[in-house]
Amino acid sequence: MAEVVELCVGAIVVDDGRLLMVRRGHEPSAGEWSIPGGRVEPGEALPEAVLRELREETGIDGLCGEMVGWVERIDHARHLVILDFAVTTLDPVEPVAGDDADAAEWVDLTEVGERRLVPGLGQFLVDQGVIDRLL
Repeated sequence: MAEVVELCVGAIVVDDGRLLMVRRGHEPSAGEWSIPGGRVEPGEALPEAVLRELREETGIDGLCGEMVGWVERIDHARHLVILDFAVTTLDPVEPVAGDDADAAEWVDLTEVGERRLVPGLGQFLVDQGVIDRLL
């Protein structure tokens, strides 16, 4: 049974047929690709957390839009509730990996499924209509 419940956010940033992705530099899921995101800090509004995590992990600024969907990740130690939001970039520059990410890239939507993704992300992106299918 999970001992800790944590609220997290993710930024789904699509621009010109590409999805902004980061490769996780730390556990859980180190070396796997995800969308920018992380834990909500105490007293932080959800849109603020989304944009902070986006900036910290990619160096890109954006405008937080509507919630796209949510997922839960439960293991023996943690119960993560992750709320993912659509984000529009202010300037879709090349990302620079920072904070918990060891790489950040714009990935063509048709190639997202070819990456080694964090568990459940691929199906979530298909279910939410971000990508058409997994390979």
